[in-house]
Amino acid sequence: MSIRRQEALDYHAQGRPGKIQVSPTKPFKNQRDLSLAYTPGVAEPCREIAARPEEVYTYTIRGNLVAVVTNGTAVLGLGNIGPLAAKPVMEGKGILFKAFADIDVFDLEVGSEDPEDVIRFCQLLEPTVGGINLEDIRSPDCFYIEEKLREMLSIPVFHDDQHGTAIISGAALLNALEVVEKDIGRIKVVFSGAGAAAIATAEHYVRLGVRRDHILMCDQKGVIHAERDDLDRYKKRFAARTEARTLAAALRDADVFVGLSVGGIVRGDMLQAMAPRPIIFALANPVPEIMPEEAKRARADAIIATGRSDYPNQVNNVLGFPFIFRGALDVRARKINEDMEMAATRALAALAKEEVPDSVMRAYGLDRIRFGPEYLIPKPFDPRVLLWVAPAVAWAAVGSGVAGRAIDVEEYRARLDARLGRAREVMRGLSTRAQQEVKRIAFPEGQDPRILKTARILADEGIAEPILLGDPDVIRRQADDAGVTLEEIALANPRTSAHLEAYARELWERRRRKGITLHEARIRVLDPMYHALLMLRAGQADAVVAGVEMHYPDAIRPALEVIGAEPGRRHVSGIYMLVLPQQTFFFADCTVSIDPDAETLVEIASATAEFVSRLGIEPRLALLSFSNFGSVRHPAAEKVQSAVALLQEREPKLQADGEMQADTAVVERILAERYPFARLRGPANVLIFPNLDAANISYKLLDRVGGAQAIGPILVGMAQPVHVLQRGSDVSDIVNLAVIAAVDAQEHGRRQRTPRPPGRTS
Repeated sequence: MSIRRQEALDYHAQGRPGKIQVSPTKPFKNQRDLSLAYTPGVAEPCREIAARPEEVYTYTIRGNLVAVVTNGTAVLGLGNIGPLAAKPVMEGKGILFKAFADIDVFDLEVGSEDPEDVIRFCQLLEPTVGGINLEDIRSPDCFYIEEKLREMLSIPVFHDDQHGTAIISGAALLNALEVVEKDIGRIKVVFSGAGAAAIATAEHYVRLGVRRDHILMCDQKGVIHAERDDLDRYKKRFAARTEARTLAAALRDADVFVGLSVGGIVRGDMLQAMAPRPIIFALANPVPEIMPEEAKRARADAIIATGRSDYPNQVNNVLGFPFIFRGALDVRARKINEDMEMAATRALAALAKEEVPDSVMRAYGLDRIRFGPEYLIPKPFDPRVLLWVAPAVAWAAVGSGVAGRAIDVEEYRARLDARLGRAREVMRGLSTRAQQEVKRIAFPEGQDPRILKTARILADEGIAEPILLGDPDVIRRQADDAGVTLEEIALANPRTSAHLEAYARELWERRRRKGITLHEARIRVLDPMYHALLMLRAGQADAVVAGVEMHYPDAIRPALEVIGAEPGRRHVSGIYMLVLPQQTFFFADCTVSIDPDAETLVEIASATAEFVSRLGIEPRLALLSFSNFGSVRHPAAEKVQSAVALLQEREPKLQADGEMQADTAVVERILAERYPFARLRGPANVLIFPNLDAANISYKLLDRVGGAQAIGPILVGMAQPVHVLQRGSDVSDIVNLAVIAAVDAQEHGRRQRTPRPPGRTS
């Protein structure tokens, strides 16, 4: 994936500078709220905490707040660039904590390279936060700082650069050894690199069962051996009695190579001297010590892991630190100890052996993921990681005596599941999935600057192959004005296409009994919208995304004329995905059917449920009304009642019920207490509205004033993937819909290869 410098700078600078903010979690709208939030009301929790200090967890954010602390002395691969320049990385860490584990973060950059200053700063910080994540501090200072803080403080302290790679690669090591059938107590391990990550990883491997005298570690000067007099106390732990002086010599007969150094330092011939079925963890980023292709050429029997997302077995620290802190905070652990780190490793190793849900396979565009040489550890965006690692860490804290409170593991896992909501990362998962089987997306409005920027993003991130329709000279001028390069982006001029006559005849054949003449068809195919749709019909594109400067009816009409509804359907419908901090809803029909009858409502509900299922989310449908299960007699409510009866008859396995009011649908307590007979096993996540007025007004209100992110509209029920934007959409809206179009194209391809099971209407 290619990221341009200006794009990265714009991402951090545009809008509100930086990547994180503090948001209130309580109402603050009037004088009463002010009195409760501050004086005089705030005095009450102050008195409670003064009398019972543990109540700080009840009345403040401390139990969900982590400080990410650095002095900027070892930032990424950039070195000692100082605390100011380190701040973007620390804010990024804050995003990961929040996105993966719902942990709030203060990023704190310390203006001193003296380890004692960092230690003192963290000591003074202890009353503020529930844990401290040390980050990007040079070796050996990082070892000393962490050791001292773990001795002094009664909150968890964790240096991710040390322990993150250790914990995650440790899981990969355990599973790789199982695959190659080798005993951990007999293997020989070679490390390239002797910094914080390498030393911590080697120590973790020893705790896992690797013999210390079976480890050879290399730094910039070569093998760390007993005769060297330039070693600090941390490297001395791995000073070996050996004749080997170079990495190549150390690798002879080695079973495992762990690279935590720099890219390109290992050659294929060096691997040829390793033991049978070697395990190669080339973890330097972005360029590994040896690329997997070269390693496979040299050793076809090797098992390989890297730190990269475009190869199997990605060792990514995001599999560790958010969930380790989640578990530690939730039991109010006084520290993160070796037992907790080991629990995280073993939980990751065990999860990799579980059957992988369809939702994860779909997110990565794979038909099958199974434990083995190319799947040693869970995928970074597997939502189950939270549910496995955090409870394991929490329970290890309880078992080792460092927890402030105990937990019921199953109850705790349920709370974790509710905390984040499985659909929150839908778009991220869909983007990953789109990258696995890249589809061609035609954009009829190829001259629009927003479309040009979207195309650049799609091409750079490998999400889709964009095709821009329009006058190529105009497109190039607009691209220059917008600062967009057109490399790897196809341009198509409808007026000079070699397919004009074929397209015109195809359109005429489809519409000649609808009043169109061949002459009119020849004129219409010059229109980029019609041309793009005919490219789709001809197999020269896989999807069409349009409408950024069209009225919605003007964009959807050609789609219905050229593509039409899929076989067995009479209608298409438009749904919106509304992403809220804790949950995701799907609203239908928001864009097409003005006043659907009961039969049309059934078709809308069926098509929407099928789409949601393809995302890996179990649909729970509520057909909405102003009435609750017959509480009001009115033709509008009776229409919804009829639709529910038809839907339940045709798709009895679908979780769908109604007619019901919106709060009944989404508030589980109301549904469970007042209507226990309802067919929904939990609150609804798919809301089918009785008419276009209700659906369109509702999604726009949630989008504009309700804090939801609206993604769509998503057309469902089309014979081929066509998606129509709302006029005035911005680049992020277009990218989101293009991602959905790409995944939709994948699904259409699969459905064409696999006949639909009998008995389904969608």
